[in-house]
Amino acid sequence: MSEALRWESQPPRLTLHGELDRETLVPFWDARKKLMSGITCLDVSGLERVDSSGLALLVHLREEASQQGVVLTVAGITDRLNTLIALYNLQDIIPAA
Repeated sequence: MSEALRWESQPPRLTLHGELDRETLVPFWDARKKLMSGITCLDVSGLERVDSSGLALLVHLREEASQQGVVLTVAGITDRLNTLIALYNLQDIIPAA
């Protein structure tokens, strides 16, 4: 069973904690428009696990921000997450900050 995804907002930074996977991301997805308002840095250093669904969410958040003219950086990328990013060849979309 996945640990719940938690977040802490201190604009312009939003920090994620726990696990970001298909079982935990729905509450964040539902609240993402409000949560991402004023956010330019997404800190993922508190994530213990990210699966491909979580990675897709990160890609989507960067794209949504880009469409609004915001450059969203992803900070605190762990070695494990960096490996997942490389496996999906997404280094240009989610560069290590």
